[in-house]
Amino acid sequence: MAGITAAQVKDLREKTGLPMMDCKKALTECKGDAEAAIQWLRERGAQVLSRRSDRETAFGRFGLYCGMDPPVGSMVELLCESAPVTQNEEFIQLAQDLAEQLARGPGAADAEALLSQPSPSKSGMTLGEQKDELFNRIREVFNVGRFVRIDATCGGYTHHASTVAGVLLEAQGGSPELARDICMHIAAMRPSALRIEELDADEVQRERAILREAALQEGKPESIVDKMVEGRLQNFYAERVLLEQPYVKGEGKQTVGQFAAENGMQIQRFVHWELGKK
Repeated sequence: MAGITAAQVKDLREKTGLPMMDCKKALTECKGDAEAAIQWLRERGAQVLSRRSDRETAFGRFGLYCGMDPPVGSMVELLCESAPVTQNEEFIQLAQDLAEQLARGPGAADAEALLSQPSPSKSGMTLGEQKDELFNRIREVFNVGRFVRIDATCGGYTHHASTVAGVLLEAQGGSPELARDICMHIAAMRPSALRIEELDADEVQRERAILREAALQEGKPESIVDKMVEGRLQNFYAERVLLEQPYVKGEGKQTVGQFAAENGMQIQRFVHWELGKK
């Protein structure tokens, strides 16, 4: 350890964010060469990561990038081992960088391809290197989960409280504020389809059969049962179909579809993810 000064250790710690003893050991192993010590720490971190790669990553957050100019949107699920890490500023930055690069870059077929691309916030570093550097400091495993990119005008919303959720909305017209409000509605009301015709046909048929049997049990004449069933199906649609749902911020029985149309917006599609639910 002779020859390694406290100032050298302090400087390396400021560059890497790693504990003093790790920095001191790295400098000692590399005979005081700071750049070599940084590489030594990275290699040591990679060895530790390889031994921990099978750990469960049940917590995380969604990185979101969206806008109407330029017309592109993306959402990335970044997973970690523990809840406190989801509030770490560098973890949040990594999630956002992943989403931004996915939106503004060439796209990616899988997580490995995305991680090989440049980091928007760390000059000269790939997203994978940014992720490994963060692991070196926190010593938790991070995994990139689901991700999506939409090449169109988009709005978005993420919720990182009791339920961790992310919503990306493709829409034409309206405003970013309106799009975000509808995304908040989606996060709260959890629709399973945009339009009635997009619902699972078997699920609709099962509901229709249940309603028909209930009407017959009520003693309704069979000649009017089918018409009654179609009327009662509207409640089923209002629970599951975004455009048919009563808008949570609207007045009376105004649906999301009606509200969007009145404000010059056409909703094309949405992606709604909740952490831990596929």
